[in-house]
Amino acid sequence: MKYYRWATSALAVSLILGGAGVQPSRAQQPQQEQKITDFDRVRARDMLARVYDTLKKNYYDQTFHGLDIDARYKTYDERLKSAQTLAQAFRTIAAFLTGLDDSHTYFQPPSRSYRFTYGYLMEMVGDNCFITEVRPDTDAAKKLHPGDQILSLDGYTINRKDLWQLEYFLNRLAPKPTHDLSLRGPSGNTRKEVIYTKYQEGQLLTDLTLQHQADFGRLMLEEEERHHRLRQRYVEQGDVIIWKMPAFSAEATEIDRVVGVARKHKALILDLRGNPGGREDSLLRVIGNLFDHDVKIGTRVTRKGEKPMVAKSRGGEGFSGKLTVLVDSRSASAAEVVARVVQLEHRGTVMGDRSSGSVMGAMFYAFQAGVDIAIFYGAAITSDDLIMPDGRSLEKVGVTPDIIILPTAADLAAGHDPVLARAAELAGIQLDPAAAGKLFPFEWSPL
Repeated sequence: MKYYRWATSALAVSLILGGAGVQPSRAQQPQQEQKITDFDRVRARDMLARVYDTLKKNYYDQTFHGLDIDARYKTYDERLKSAQTLAQAFRTIAAFLTGLDDSHTYFQPPSRSYRFTYGYLMEMVGDNCFITEVRPDTDAAKKLHPGDQILSLDGYTINRKDLWQLEYFLNRLAPKPTHDLSLRGPSGNTRKEVIYTKYQEGQLLTDLTLQHQADFGRLMLEEEERHHRLRQRYVEQGDVIIWKMPAFSAEATEIDRVVGVARKHKALILDLRGNPGGREDSLLRVIGNLFDHDVKIGTRVTRKGEKPMVAKSRGGEGFSGKLTVLVDSRSASAAEVVARVVQLEHRGTVMGDRSSGSVMGAMFYAFQAGVDIAIFYGAAITSDDLIMPDGRSLEKVGVTPDIIILPTAADLAAGHDPVLARAAELAGIQLDPAAAGKLFPFEWSPL
């Protein structure tokens, strides 16, 4: 399935291959990095070969941005021969793709046998990075607070360009037992904290025989929890409806249902903050519900040529009232496309912070190694670039809101939402920042 969703590439090759910061110890995480066996090395080389073959056949730019992709494959295959651990081998496969500098082409390594949480979330607000959420019952909850500005993480200064890559490294490739944070609190005081990662033993889905149906039951439960967190939420206040869309994952019937509710109101605030994008069909359905005419979203640039991308209007079944779209630095891909189309078509007002600039189409390819006892991995490959009607791509640029409003450190610390409050005011209702911040409480995924 085609999707327009943020999915970042790995860090710079030096960071991926060299690692970052301190190495895990037995006391800090479930186990040391597993030493690679001859069998594992053969399997890792096969993984790289499959990723390489998939990239060669499907990447949208047949010139690979000028890279000699065949020579690059040989280089990284040679590096796998000297990898000392499985983790190092996976980082090598990921590094193979980094030279493309492409936000939607990346390696998804096999899952780990344990789960972990760092206990906090961070986000760019303007040009600075802040702690935005702290998870209860973690070491972070004792030491960090929303509104703390991150001056450095493990010695790295965080900026917009590198944050997504850093998170890919830390969350997918090389989870760390500790983080060294240099912080500035809302009052201006600076301090340093060492945050310990929370671990929980888990279980890999590796056996596909009927004797292990419990594995599938666990996966089904996790999928239900994921769907719950991605549900469409909305609040009706007078003539205004505020629609919180966490991702473009809803079916057309669900999107139409919410739009049906919105049609009872004069104004719609579509909150796409934190929305990473998602399915192309969901993107087209949302746009089709916001316009009374078919809309050319842009032109896809693929390896086979160019093709227009058009959203079909639902006509009188869509929403025709006043529209405000909210975005922030976490708004990516499909969320950015909606915001930019609204701007280009002069359909409404976009408010908030500049979006992430991660807008390309991609396909995810899932692989498995083994048969009865299997491990699963995959790769996302960019299938097309999207050129907007103004002749520009949003990749690495993002959407600049018509009205820029940034929460302050004090707002984050107090849980206030001045962006939504201002949008409500423009829509014709009074909603103070404190009340706005409580409308859609943040929900942590189960550990």
